[in-house]
Amino acid sequence: MEVLVTIELPDDLLAKIRRQHNVTTPSGNLPMPAEELRSLIKGKHGLLCTITDRVDKGLLKEADSLLVVANYGVGYDNIDVEECTKKGILVTNTPDVLTDATADLTMALILAVARRVVEGDARVREGRFHAWTPFGFLGTDVCGKTVGIIGLGRIGKALAKRAQSFSMTVLYYKRNRISREEEAHLNIKYTEFIDLLRQSDFVSLHVPLTKETYHMIGASELAAMKREAFLINTSRGAVVEEEALVRALKQGIIAGAGLDVYEHEPDVHPELLNMKNTVLLPHLGSATKETRRKMAERAVTNLLAALSNERPRDCLNCDRVKKGNS
Repeated sequence: MEVLVTIELPDDLLAKIRRQHNVTTPSGNLPMPAEELRSLIKGKHGLLCTITDRVDKGLLKEADSLLVVANYGVGYDNIDVEECTKKGILVTNTPDVLTDATADLTMALILAVARRVVEGDARVREGRFHAWTPFGFLGTDVCGKTVGIIGLGRIGKALAKRAQSFSMTVLYYKRNRISREEEAHLNIKYTEFIDLLRQSDFVSLHVPLTKETYHMIGASELAAMKREAFLINTSRGAVVEEEALVRALKQGIIAGAGLDVYEHEPDVHPELLNMKNTVLLPHLGSATKETRRKMAERAVTNLLAALSNERPRDCLNCDRVKKGNS
């Protein structure tokens, strides 16, 4: 069959696909331009793509032979899953394998923004570290503080465990509350959304991007937070209304933010770039050698299973795609 891979894969994984199918690949490691993706999708049976590729109705109209979209990533807001389902196209993602890496990075952002790590590094490198002073360059304690986790999936739960290593109180909010038994096991407390914002020293976002979560953190939500609180986002940029966040940071409505994702990614609001109370990362949530390798392996395994008419391990719509369409 014909397969389109939009990202640069390790040679051995690419060879694994090529042993069974004909593969078209990009020429470099940058995201494939939308025009190129659109021009290449016709006649392809399999697509292995990443979160930067928009698999929408326009692209799917050109995909006359497509059987499976294997997404390299756990989030899939880049894919119109409903349209794929209507067309009998299976959609897969790569859950589980990036949980620990993303939770680690979230904790790193909490520490970095609270303790002014990036500012301190710059001060030393620029030759501005002249002496230790008792009340100079002060940050904020993390140990013993309260973290509010919005969205309690795998990553949210992994963050809760890490936060408790710092003796933090862990609050959480999600649409469907977990059982009291699991709450007790995780040593976390369910809190209504607005109360979580009011009580937390760190608010960490771990929700998928949907119509319901788009701009779930805006001006009124930021105003509900403590003035000493920090917003941490390693989920999707558009969960936060970026203009409102900029205003809140400028006006001291909240103390700071640690961001790994942006509303108009890869573009970053220019005012954020000049703020000392922000730590800004280039979407590094899963960016470890081990994790990115595991993600690639899962995406390839899902792709090959679907093309062999087997049920992929991480299928998002298998139960809704009519048998025989795929």
